[in-house]
Amino acid sequence: MKMEIGVIGAGTMGSGIAQVAAQSGHKVWLFDTNQAALDKASASLYKIMSRLVEKGKMSREEADTVIARINHCTDYQSFSKCGLVIEAIIENLEIKKKVFIALENEVSDNCILASNTSSLSIASIAASCNKPERVVGIHFFNPAPLMPLVEVVPAVQTSKENLDRAKELINSWKKITVVTKDTPGFIVNRVARPFYGEAIRIYEEGIADMATIDWAMKEIGGFRMGPFELMDYIGNDINYTVTETVWIAFYYDTRYKPSFTQKRMMEAGYLGRKTGRGYYNYAEGAQNPEPDKNQVVGEAIVWRILIMLINEAADALHLNIASAADIDLAMTKGVNYPKGLLRWADEKGIQNVLDGLDKLYLAYHEERYRASVLLRQKAAFEQKFYS
Repeated sequence: MKMEIGVIGAGTMGSGIAQVAAQSGHKVWLFDTNQAALDKASASLYKIMSRLVEKGKMSREEADTVIARINHCTDYQSFSKCGLVIEAIIENLEIKKKVFIALENEVSDNCILASNTSSLSIASIAASCNKPERVVGIHFFNPAPLMPLVEVVPAVQTSKENLDRAKELINSWKKITVVTKDTPGFIVNRVARPFYGEAIRIYEEGIADMATIDWAMKEIGGFRMGPFELMDYIGNDINYTVTETVWIAFYYDTRYKPSFTQKRMMEAGYLGRKTGRGYYNYAEGAQNPEPDKNQVVGEAIVWRILIMLINEAADALHLNIASAADIDLAMTKGVNYPKGLLRWADEKGIQNVLDGLDKLYLAYHEERYRASVLLRQKAAFEQKFYS
């Protein structure tokens, strides 16, 4: 008999994780203090499963079985038989700590307690518990049922046994796991910062408008979505908060400095698709600007953003955040990049990437353009990331 799974938070992410666990054969307890959120999650799940039936991906009977595996609850006592409980609530460290303190009193001694945080310290969350060795980060990407990547994040307190158990469990859910060090943003939200930040900088400098930058990154760069489209999809409130969290957590390193452009969008309530207005207008019949399809400008935009992304990936490898293979896997499976950034660096030539960064640093004299020491070492010895 498969272990029972607990999920805290019936929002999009929490209900998505509950669906993944239920589809993998587990009895799931989905907790929320808001009954309306639970009702909404239930209606949404029925709609999703019905769509899978319509597409012929499962029978109605199989869909109903998955739905029946998810039980709603409004108290932690329902988690008493769970082998794993994962929280997917607001990105607020103090609130998460309170949840874990309360949770520990209701679960069995061998239950793994996990956080789906995208950027907060797992060590801080674990420190609030009497048994910190059973706390681990298990970071899904939205939408959880569709996105294959899960970042598994051991805190300094996490036991190897519990790390292995968590990884093995998530792998059994047909997910691709990467193990990452407990540092701000882990792999994906750390390495991806320049995709948004440098795009906004290019826009702020008047080099190109949003539509042109998005066109360049998609048509020339091969990315599935442009930076401004993606920020509107994620939500400018969420994207800005993650950027600010990473920036503060890295002791205000200017590489991660948030932009006033995005802050003003957030303050104006222009959060993107969910509010009908973001960098683009999503109202029916709205006319959005057409891109200037100048190939030379487009290639310059892609190169500038790409070398910044490669620099972040190289620095993550240099600081042992994860292996080269896991960093590349995380970026291709977690945010759908067309290639792994370190493999891309090998293709473009590490010396070329370094020259591009040094040119930017010479022009701006800003720390955001400082090249990773690992890039300098690789270039100096004519090495590649992959032999």
